[in-house]
Amino acid sequence: MAGHYDLIVIGGGSGGIATANRAARYGARCALIEPGPLGGTCVNLGCVPKKILWNAAAIQNSVDRAPDYGFPSFSGSLDWMALKSAREAYISRLNDRYGLGLRDNGVELLRGRGCFVDSHHVAVGDHTYEAEHVVVATGGRPLVPNIPGANLGITSDGFFDLTERPQRVAIVGAGYIAVELAGVLNSLGADVSLVLRRKHFLDRFDTLLREGLMNAMMHSGIDILTHRQVTEARKDPSGLSLIARDGETLSGLDSIIWAIGRAPRSGDLGLAAAGIGTDSDGYILVDDHQNTSAPGVYALGDVSSRIALTPVAIAAGRRLADRLFGGMTDRHLDYSQIPTVVFSHPPLGTVGLTEEEAREQHGDDGIKVYRTEFTPLVNAFAKEPDKTAMKLITVGRNERIVGLHIIGEGADEMLQGFAVALRLGATKRDFDDTLAIHPTSAEELVTMR
Repeated sequence: MAGHYDLIVIGGGSGGIATANRAARYGARCALIEPGPLGGTCVNLGCVPKKILWNAAAIQNSVDRAPDYGFPSFSGSLDWMALKSAREAYISRLNDRYGLGLRDNGVELLRGRGCFVDSHHVAVGDHTYEAEHVVVATGGRPLVPNIPGANLGITSDGFFDLTERPQRVAIVGAGYIAVELAGVLNSLGADVSLVLRRKHFLDRFDTLLREGLMNAMMHSGIDILTHRQVTEARKDPSGLSLIARDGETLSGLDSIIWAIGRAPRSGDLGLAAAGIGTDSDGYILVDDHQNTSAPGVYALGDVSSRIALTPVAIAAGRRLADRLFGGMTDRHLDYSQIPTVVFSHPPLGTVGLTEEEAREQHGDDGIKVYRTEFTPLVNAFAKEPDKTAMKLITVGRNERIVGLHIIGEGADEMLQGFAVALRLGATKRDFDDTLAIHPTSAEELVTMR
């Protein structure tokens, strides 16, 4: 036996680190097991590098808009490698800061892969560690389709390894990663095709958002190919090709990106030895308190059966530590009204129920919907301006707001404050009684009729 702890966390991503640090601050003796760079997917291969590239694309969009404001045209192009180097240096600093934070809180970092011996013993290499409480926070990995030639494409992980911008790229997928990468690459000058298996992307989002984004993406020059079931990828002297079930071929590509979803990193954890149950896809089943089927074992983040968002994993982990070590016996994350943003071009933000969900829960007579569409002032001089659209969904006689949806420039930033209002039970009257800040896009949410 190599050591005993109050808490062992398997996985050094955002959720795992947040859990260990919070527990250690309560005085718990904690260990965190991680074989790779600290910060997990979000810091190393997700949110952070993605947002840096999104910022670069947004800067390019501003450059393209500059002549409308009287600035001379700018003909420079992005130095991809310079941006990549700066991004990697920034991420390296974040890795170091996470390590420093763990050390400052007295969390022991165990380098290696953790595997359950039983529900309270975890092996790392030749050593076995014991804890009263064990948290699994190992995250997820991108999926690759099981088709001939799949190895010719890359996933979102490989995207961040690119040393130059692809000229002609096909992105296969319909989730937020697919639409975000499509928008970034298109804004930075690539010829982008987005290949969808069905009619729409972002199926779980309100129709205002997904239809508005699809129109904006097509208007920006992205070729959106719907109802394509990809069956094969090939390479020939002209480049890469995608072949669909009906024989249609998309050829002349220099990059294929698979963005077809993610799977939990749970297969090598020895879950059966600990009595930890999963669903058919390998996600660890948890209740509202992050409890698994094994007493004293918990799961959170992308490896669990709950919402896969970095802030959700962090919040769930901190609340779990509050409950286990801070004396807050019923402390847990409320999974309703989780705000989220897609960093597409334009960005979209959403919190609460979609219109379809609201009608299912409250009936057509129980809801009232407000919506608006307008040209934001920043696009006032554009010949074909991108529109901003917003929707409020209310229920009951007091018109309590249960859904808020925005697509347009600034949606990502304005959503946070309005999410607080919804969580506090704001009504349409509360919004109406709030003075507008003029001229902004956000004011439309409190002046909607």
